[in-house]
Amino acid sequence: MNIIGDIRSFLKIKGAWFLLLGLFLYGIGTGILAPMNAVYMSEGIGLSKGEIASIFGISVVLNMVITILIGFISDKMQRKKPLPIFALMLCMFGLIVYMQADTYMGALVGMVITIAPSGLIMGQLFAMARNHFMQLAPSIYEIAQIWLRAMMSVGFFVGLLVGANLYLVASFKGILIGNFFGYFFLFLLLLFYKEFESVESDATTTKGETFSFIMLFALLLLGCADSLRGLYLPLVVVDLFEKPQLMSYLWSVQAVFELLFMTFAGYWAMKFGSKRVILLSSFCAVITYIIYSTSPPLFVFFLVQPLYSFYVSVLYGVAMGYVQRMFHAKIGFGSSVYVFLFQMASLVGYVLPFLIEGYKPQIFIIPSVLVAGGILLMVGLVIFSRRKQMEMTM
Repeated sequence: MNIIGDIRSFLKIKGAWFLLLGLFLYGIGTGILAPMNAVYMSEGIGLSKGEIASIFGISVVLNMVITILIGFISDKMQRKKPLPIFALMLCMFGLIVYMQADTYMGALVGMVITIAPSGLIMGQLFAMARNHFMQLAPSIYEIAQIWLRAMMSVGFFVGLLVGANLYLVASFKGILIGNFFGYFFLFLLLLFYKEFESVESDATTTKGETFSFIMLFALLLLGCADSLRGLYLPLVVVDLFEKPQLMSYLWSVQAVFELLFMTFAGYWAMKFGSKRVILLSSFCAVITYIIYSTSPPLFVFFLVQPLYSFYVSVLYGVAMGYVQRMFHAKIGFGSSVYVFLFQMASLVGYVLPFLIEGYKPQIFIIPSVLVAGGILLMVGLVIFSRRKQMEMTM
């Protein structure tokens, strides 16, 4: 594990800074708007809880459909760059419509135009990055992709801070304008980025993973659990301690450890296998959820953040590479499948508030059950695979 040497090799890759800055800007764009979007719909436009949930639900469903359909098409395209560029143009136009909205229909149209094509941006950026690194640095392309995902997380948390300050200075309109400029700068960056086309030998030189619907479903369960935690943890913390600012400190602790663990998790996955690392991180998540559900004192919430940071770093770093390798001959589609999975997980987070009342800590029993289900599926798959191998060798 030569981290310093790999970092030096990564920084020497021609055009790598374009990709780093691009994912950083995308993270900022999403981070500025994400925490305040529902609040804007409620207080800025005056929509009800049902109207807000329906807008998010419709937008995410369309996002999922477009992402997976374009994933099929993108692998037949020599160049993928026009896809995120066109998606960014639509997102910026949608934000302009959204800024002018004062009714449910106006907000719905604006959000659909903004969110529906956004899955193309992340999916195709990582597809382009994979082609880029496979041609210029094939020996470190896996860890290079994880560093890109880490940079996106950095951008997201910077976006949270920028969004909070924009709200203090310019209210909700400032947040929307900041989100617009985040996408605009990414649009300009992509115009100057030189894309590398996929090579014919990519399917044979890349180590692939066996396709497994069971593993995809297990990852979906893990993503649903994280989506629920992201939705309910702020509400539970406010309900327990009545200090909304505490969540900023909790997210900051998570961000620090998440960035640290993403690198180490990537190397551990290459050494011990992605499934083992995903399984280990899942146990960390279950422990965290169970502790959350016991209404612990405040300092315990901070103590378990490193455990959960490891889980998140694996879920959004190692798991991404794992899903892409399932479709190693179809890079664009593999990236789209990963985005599709976690958009579906987010959709569950939008729907469940209608099924669950209150914000008691016991609500975290639900994500612990989801992750436990994912663990059982993964363990069962490992046992089945080993038995099958033993039968073949006999």
